[in-house]
Amino acid sequence: MQEPLEIMHGSLAVKVPSELFSGCDARIDTEAAEEFKGTLQSRYPWLSANSLDVLMETARRKYIEILDEETKGSSKAERLRKQGKHDSAEQQLRRNVERYPEDPDVWYALGRMLCETGRKEEGYEAFNRGRSLFRK
Repeated sequence: MQEPLEIMHGSLAVKVPSELFSGCDARIDTEAAEEFKGTLQSRYPWLSANSLDVLMETARRKYIEILDEETKGSSKAERLRKQGKHDSAEQQLRRNVERYPEDPDVWYALGRMLCETGRKEEGYEAFNRGRSLFRK
């Protein structure tokens, strides 16, 4: 994602660079974010530090929303997996393969999750299904 995120803060529209965020959980590059907040503070001196923090959190949530759309839900499943919510992650991945049965990436993500949780046979079946879609 390269486009800036347009965030509304009251009646103020702010374009937040998407490069400030990374990973499936939208980690904020603290140094770059502080620099960006400093720029905003100089342009809009009425914005408090708390307002800038709220604006950044709103941008982070929007980044996650867009990322989930772009990855067809795989980034959401990855966040759940990292939180140790393996059942929820698997449910998300199974919904993904129902919605996008012709997408090899969603099958691969399901296969990886199943293998990581010790269900290797099911995982290999998902990998094989994904691999067969590459041949089409």
